Amino acid sequence: MPSPVPSRDRLRLLVPRPRADGSGVRHWSAGQLLRDETGVAAVLVLLVLAVGIAHPDFLTRSNLTSTAHNAAYVGLMAAGMVFALAMREVDLSVGGVYALGVTVGAVCIRDGWSPWAAAAAVLALSAALGAGNAIVATYVGLPTFIVTLATAMLFRGIGLALADGKQISGMPQQHAFFRIVGGDAGGLPVAVWVLLAATAGLAVLLTRTRFGAQVRAVGSNPDAALFTGLPIVWTRIKAMALSASMAGLASVLALAFFISGDPTIGQGYELSAIAAAIIGGTPLAGGRGSVPGAVIGALILSAVASALVFFNVPINWTTFATGSVILTAVAADSALRRIRGQHDPNSR
Repeated sequence: MPSPVPSRDRLRLLVPRPRADGSGVRHWSAGQLLRDETGVAAVLVLLVLAVGIAHPDFLTRSNLTSTAHNAAYVGLMAAGMVFALAMREVDLSVGGVYALGVTVGAVCIRDGWSPWAAAAAVLALSAALGAGNAIVATYVGLPTFIVTLATAMLFRGIGLALADGKQISGMPQQHAFFRIVGGDAGGLPVAVWVLLAATAGLAVLLTRTRFGAQVRAVGSNPDAALFTGLPIVWTRIKAMALSASMAGLASVLALAFFISGDPTIGQGYELSAIAAAIIGGTPLAGGRGSVPGAVIGALILSAVASALVFFNVPINWTTFATGSVILTAVAADSALRRIRGQHDPNSR
């Protein structure tokens, strides 16, 4: 039966709205958009300060810049992952897309392509792979968790086959692509600037656009979204394509920085991206998400990895320490949300 609700009003019924001001007009303020990131941001600051007190060299500009640069790749994946998680989807293929993107880009450049054209091809391929994940999940009737678990291995296998299991080198290092995209600008790696720009753009996309509202509406109540006639399949395809595109963008930046193609790169990045998104306040239950929070979560993971080096922690304990920090960050942020909810009945 056609929905009795006018199309322009459907999202208003499905997506929780921000509070109204004195005039009765509901709107998002900067404080409302950022308050959900307060807890995880505090965790990051306290972590950096604590390590810095014990090891002052941790706070040097070079180390902090390196830490941010290392977080850029997972941070981009986590920012894209927010859209999938907000729809109650899980994209486990981003690590495979990342590895395949680096490999395909390197193969194209090795075979005479312009690096700029190779980068564009990688971005287009990544978006297509993400859309393909959604199409298979939708029309075969399988959870995206299962589909992307399979395609993650499929994409890595293709990358290994293309590279013949070896690292691809011999890139034209003096080309402008490697000097610009893989270099620094304004004292920071270009990858960090790209991460900041992507964070701002995706945050606006999620919170201020119809597409973002549709993503959150579907994640909040899939049955109601179906009843009101929202384009659930098309929204899923776009969200999964966006998630894979961010992995493709990360692979372009990695190719430019490392000036080689390693088909084994990015092992476990998909789990790190999911962890970063969850740390940043994006629940697996769907319905909401935080792009800035996901990026901060990636910075926390990178800071932990850097701190372990300063504390001379054996590599065998690295995974244990990272998992402990993830639990601590999530618990602290959850506690802050509960406290805030007790004082603000309108908070979500």
